[in-house]
Amino acid sequence: MGLMSFIKEAGEKLFGKKPEVAAAAAEPGSQEKAAAANDVAAKAIGDYIRAQNLPADALTIAFDGATQVVTVGGTVPTQEVKEKIILCCGNVEGVVGVDDQIQTSAPADQSQYHTVVRGDTLSAIAKKFYGDANAYPKIFEANKPMLTHPDKIYPGQVLRIPPKA
Repeated sequence: MGLMSFIKEAGEKLFGKKPEVAAAAAEPGSQEKAAAANDVAAKAIGDYIRAQNLPADALTIAFDGATQVVTVGGTVPTQEVKEKIILCCGNVEGVVGVDDQIQTSAPADQSQYHTVVRGDTLSAIAKKFYGDANAYPKIFEANKPMLTHPDKIYPGQVLRIPPKA
């Protein structure tokens, strides 16, 4: 548990069409608008997580627009689900960090993480972490359903790299 950093300018554009978020950014002194924007942003992130069909009990999500940090809590069945939920929260444009307060029912070894840079491919990342470029399907599977195709990664995206089997 703790704070994991992300790149603010990279990720899903969940807040782009939310007038409440834009209004709070335009008037940072308005606590009422900021609270409303934070609630809208937290709901958008929660909807995105639910759309990924990731199982979680009593999942709580809070967004603080002032710090651009998402705090996520609840209980999940596995370390893999926990890590995917954290990535769903962090791989959102406008989020710089995720404060992980999630508990796992079955703790396991943590994955490593890799921030995609220009020119990266899953094969190159697999070669770096596993010594075998042909191991890229393991990274692809570890990041599903957020990844829909092995060639659709983007700079700034953070990927799970599961332990080498």
